Amino acid sequence: MKKNQKIMKLLLLLVIIVGVSVVNNSCSSDSSSSYTCDTCANTPDALAENDGLAKGIYKGIMVGSSGTISINVQNGTNTVTATMVLDGDTILLTATITPTDGQIYISPFTGTYNGSPISITFSVAANGSMPTIVTSDIPGHPNASFQIYKETSTSLIEAFEGDYTVSDGQTGIFNIILSREFGEYSGIAKENGSNEVSDIEGYYQDDGDITNEDGTVVLGRISGDELNGSFRDSDNDLVTINGQRTL
Repeated sequence: MKKNQKIMKLLLLLVIIVGVSVVNNSCSSDSSSSYTCDTCANTPDALAENDGLAKGIYKGIMVGSSGTISINVQNGTNTVTATMVLDGDTILLTATITPTDGQIYISPFTGTYNGSPISITFSVAANGSMPTIVTSDIPGHPNASFQIYKETSTSLIEAFEGDYTVSDGQTGIFNIILSREFGEYSGIAKENGSNEVSDIEGYYQDDGDITNEDGTVVLGRISGDELNGSFRDSDNDLVTINGQRTL
């Protein structure tokens, strides 16, 4: 990625920028949410017996357009399935490979999207760590990127889909996956019209603020099922983020 691209600024903000001024009025403790995700779970779907295994529930976001994915690896059933929601379309995926205790789990998931075959390959360590979409073949979305978290019986995983705008006119996608229990999030930012993406990570504070990974810059605030915020980048351009929980 060329260093003069604005999308790089978002990554720099989350990694090395300190001392920028926060100008987010929505970070007030009086802010309230008007949007509610009626289809989103309020408690974890994951079973306690799977907390330290490859079995269980995995949830994530994708950018390539924009979407979410939920993966169920024998969580209370004998089946392995996934549900992807991409640009509002729900895609059901299935896998025939089942997990073996003590071994890495890796399997293709297949289905149909707009009448064409679709597939992703999912991998996770034997203890449920490092969940990853290894490859994907999604018609019309050749450069899809994913961030996946394992849900546990005590840590609900939430996905927020949104966008960002910069005062110089740049716009793009800004999606995050969040664990309030562990106080952390990861995400993906992608400038509209570009194939380049930036991985994002940082902290979630008890008051709803999300920060960069140094904890030095507040990017916005999560209030209920809404994400809103504004901050200045290294060129003093105003970056505004908005999103809503969709998983």
